[in-house]
Amino acid sequence: MAEQHSRYQEKIIKNYYRNRDQIALQRSQELVTELYLTTGKKREQVWKNLVGHLEKLGLPATQITHLQEKDDPAVIAEVLQKYA
Repeated sequence: MAEQHSRYQEKIIKNYYRNRDQIALQRSQELVTELYLTTGKKREQVWKNLVGHLEKLGLPATQITHLQEKDDPAVIAEVLQKYA
């Protein structure tokens, strides 16, 4: 059964999908900042979230794996700067 949305809700949904790349980029940049500040288990969780957003940006899996192995927020920031 399909849900019925109001025009306002449809507009919000449409804008979300139109701006999904910018949303993923902004969240990735925020998570890079978190990487600078975290260690241990929290860092693993930040990486898990970051990988999801990098995939949404369209980064190849090999590049994401390489970034995880380096585990250097500065390198990730350089990669993200190309998308900005």
